[in-house]
Amino acid sequence: MRLNPIAYPALALSLLATAAPALEIEPEVVAQGLQNPWAVAFLPDGSFLVTERPGRMRVIDSKGALGQPLSGLPAIAAGGQGGLLDVVLDSDFAQNRTLYFCYSEPGNNASNSTALAKARLSSDQRQLEDLQVLFSQKPKKASQLHFGCRIVERPDGSLLLTLGERSHFKEEAQNLQSHLGKIVRIGKDGSVPKDNPFVGRRDALPEIWSYGHRSPQGAALAPDGTFWMNEHGPQGGDEINRPEPGKNYGWPVITYGENYGGGRIGAGITHQKGMEQPVHQWTPSIAVSGMAFITSDRYPGWKGNMVVGALKPQRLERITLAAGKVTGVEPLLPQLGQRVRDVRQGPDGWLYVLTDRSNGQLLRLKTQP
Repeated sequence: MRLNPIAYPALALSLLATAAPALEIEPEVVAQGLQNPWAVAFLPDGSFLVTERPGRMRVIDSKGALGQPLSGLPAIAAGGQGGLLDVVLDSDFAQNRTLYFCYSEPGNNASNSTALAKARLSSDQRQLEDLQVLFSQKPKKASQLHFGCRIVERPDGSLLLTLGERSHFKEEAQNLQSHLGKIVRIGKDGSVPKDNPFVGRRDALPEIWSYGHRSPQGAALAPDGTFWMNEHGPQGGDEINRPEPGKNYGWPVITYGENYGGGRIGAGITHQKGMEQPVHQWTPSIAVSGMAFITSDRYPGWKGNMVVGALKPQRLERITLAAGKVTGVEPLLPQLGQRVRDVRQGPDGWLYVLTDRSNGQLLRLKTQP
């Protein structure tokens, strides 16, 4: 159904595109009544698999009807920024019905950490079967912040998982004997790929792919197969990065942000030898969230663009790229009035957005004929 024009004034917008014709985008409500939805995946039958942060996963049919929460989930430490977070389908889901999801895993004495699990969706789409935890972030900490938790399957079949540094433990992002503030790479059976950058080093955990990250919020593969992600800075300094194996992305040694309320972080520097610069940074922060690349022809002139959610201004950002660099940033849906948590391109080529609130929505972004 279409948005109620009274509840959503002026959401049918003429959006001016950088070096592209104006596109008139109309968000359609596919489903509503979701409690803080966090991620959406697209099932082969045209339905949607959605996670809700309080600890529920459910199927939404193609007409927008919400199914009952699936059974078979593990124990989840829901609270603050933690809960049931990302979900992705295996590249061979049509044959094996396997999916991967990440969540805040409870530990002892109110501690928790990010974990990655796989399971099989039952044929009746009512439960998860054969649950297996593939990875559990160490060490666990007593925190409800900065879980990270975006999953990407690489073209070689390995899995990348983004991990936050749990906020109060930012120095751990530079510690190679800790998973905090890292991106890790594992096999679909939880094994460590032999070509991971730190395999064989006694001073580093072998799962680590890259380090020096703060609070990853979005991740996606570009059309050329390269891996991109975004992360929250503190007060200022939200970043887009293209993490490469073994490289250090600087947090908290270098940052374009500052402490909340003001004051420098560490030495207050933005560059240091051996540490990577972001591809792009926002100061002031926009509170980045999910990200996707447009590969379809649904949005004339936008093919190859990146789209990033922005929690704070409650909109999307369309980002143009050339030779691996950002060449333009354009706000989309500036009057949405809801926090954008996830954005994905569906099999039909349209962009889909999840809004993060107690009565969250799944929206389809269509162009006017």
